[in-house]
Amino acid sequence: MDKKLYRSSEHYILGGVCGGIAEYFDTSPTLVRIIAVILSLLPGIGIISYIIAWIVIPRRF
Repeated sequence: MDKKLYRSSEHYILGGVCGGIAEYFDTSPTLVRIIAVILSLLPGIGIISYIIAWIVIPRRF
């Protein structure tokens, strides 16, 4: 199994992070986005994590 995590270029709204995570885990991008929104409501977890993931995860072209 040779799976790699990339930011999505198909399921792209803001950075493609949630779309890329959804493709990696073979699930719905909407579900991952809902989880990301819930995590962003928690203090100190969601927004910082999303920004770090946006910087660290490479973009698929």
